[in-house]
Amino acid sequence: MTHDVYAVGNALVDIQTMVADDLLSELKLDKGIMTLVDDEKQATVLSRFDLPSLSRCAGGSAANTIAAVADFGGKAAFVGKIGDDETGQFFLKDLRALGVTIDVDPQPETPSGTCAVLITEDAQRTMLTNLAASTALSEADIDEDVIAASKYVYIEGYLFTGEQTKAAAYKAIELAKKNDVKVAFTASDPFLVNMMKDEMWDLIRGPVDLFFCNEEEAKSLTGLDDPIACANKIHESAENVAMTLGPNGSILMHGGEAIPVEGVKVKAIDTTGAGDMYAGGILYGITNGLDWRQSGHLASHAAARVVAQMGARLAKPFTAEEVKQLTDLTV
Repeated sequence: MTHDVYAVGNALVDIQTMVADDLLSELKLDKGIMTLVDDEKQATVLSRFDLPSLSRCAGGSAANTIAAVADFGGKAAFVGKIGDDETGQFFLKDLRALGVTIDVDPQPETPSGTCAVLITEDAQRTMLTNLAASTALSEADIDEDVIAASKYVYIEGYLFTGEQTKAAAYKAIELAKKNDVKVAFTASDPFLVNMMKDEMWDLIRGPVDLFFCNEEEAKSLTGLDDPIACANKIHESAENVAMTLGPNGSILMHGGEAIPVEGVKVKAIDTTGAGDMYAGGILYGITNGLDWRQSGHLASHAAARVVAQMGARLAKPFTAEEVKQLTDLTV
């Protein structure tokens, strides 16, 4: 079976809940960012809530994106490591229900990774990530046959926080290049850009065909303040760039051209997964016959729809007719 996108990322089950700002202060959490926590810290935080009543879905940055590709009707595959537990089985069933190809051996005697997403009234999300079994992803889990039958390999930057998962990411990139498959890479988080700036530039100048980032990440990467200047600077090295600007839309760089994409005005409830959903819209579009402007338009509407609800997975996926209407830019 051929795939549009083969994604490599941390396999996490997202657990979302609304909280008051006071709780973040009590737990001494930095609002609006992702923090890595151990098993004990995660258990302490989750013990504050009635878990069965909370929303959960197969998550992690790349998994959210690949779920979006599948939701749009694309052919998608994912590799990430799960534990041999109920949470891991939930992850597999959740992605497979969307039609995503995923075939990994569970890590014995290790809990599956989770991400507690604490959402405040201002729609900011504070994420506590316990990577757990996902850190066991290795080069041996990367499937060359599936990569060779794909149009794009999509790598999440979060993999670069661990040596073994980083090696897996590089293996996927190596096999993609060997088989003439394009590589997309997402910066994932400003702290990652600052942590691995030189390495990220090496990727952009080298194997990466499509680089995803947001405005803050682009500014950290380039040292520039103007978004257009940032996009141009990255495009000097990367063939294609997709840079999100929050409610102001996004900028696509392709073929030396800057393609501005309008934002879609909505009342934001939860910004979790907005960038992941945007990437899913772009990747679906460019692997299914849409041009870059059409893909950007679809991605912008998808990101707007996901921030207007709770959770990183669309409660109401786009119908084929909606996709057709959104990508007919002549009307």
